[in-house]
Amino acid sequence: VEAAVRQAFPGTEVRWAYTSKIIRTKLARQGKTLDSPEMALARMMEDGFTHVAVLSLHVIPGIEFHDLYANAQLFSQMVGGFERIVVARPLLSSHEDLLQVARALLKKAPSSRKPDDLIVLMGHGSEDHPADAVYAAMNYVFQGLDANVVVATVSGYPSLDELLPGIMQRRVRKAYLMPFMAVAGEHARNDMAGDRPDSMKSVLAGKGIACEAVLTGIAEYPEVIEVWVKHLQEVFARL
Repeated sequence: VEAAVRQAFPGTEVRWAYTSKIIRTKLARQGKTLDSPEMALARMMEDGFTHVAVLSLHVIPGIEFHDLYANAQLFSQMVGGFERIVVARPLLSSHEDLLQVARALLKKAPSSRKPDDLIVLMGHGSEDHPADAVYAAMNYVFQGLDANVVVATVSGYPSLDELLPGIMQRRVRKAYLMPFMAVAGEHARNDMAGDRPDSMKSVLAGKGIACEAVLTGIAEYPEVIEVWVKHLQEVFARL
């Protein structure tokens, strides 16, 4: 992601921030200090920056994105704050985004996949936020491109259980499990591809469906990163 951003904005300072306190705390115990968005922006303000563009690497405009957006705006409202700060939209923010990402991910399907094999893309889900509906919209887009691709979430709609009746009607024999998250982290390794009884792999295997996991996050695909960078270019032009 950073390489793509630096290529699109040569000579522009690039800094990282991490919204997850869990990740920041975990890595701090390993001696790696990471800034929260608020700390990163405070440092930039102290360093004399006047105009800042923030790129959200979230997949949907959910709770974490809106928290990031709200807090970023405060840095332009305080005395001595930024003259202007803009926040780029997360990955899936328009129908065009959904189509572009869907087509990119279909190109990344395993070469061993047969036309009747199922692809299950596992998203996080956001049951407490209206943006959870984006996953259902993404599922609809995929169905229009390939009927054997579904999007199931860990903690939102649709869940794998809600999709199972339709999957069983297709008499699927094999499924490829792919993360629909920026990185293939704990959710991908445990909730999707893990051996515990309630993992997606175990549930599908219990229905007689052989599973193969692809542990590659969508932020590793240049065609997907292009969408994030496009959103950054849109707001950067307004600085």
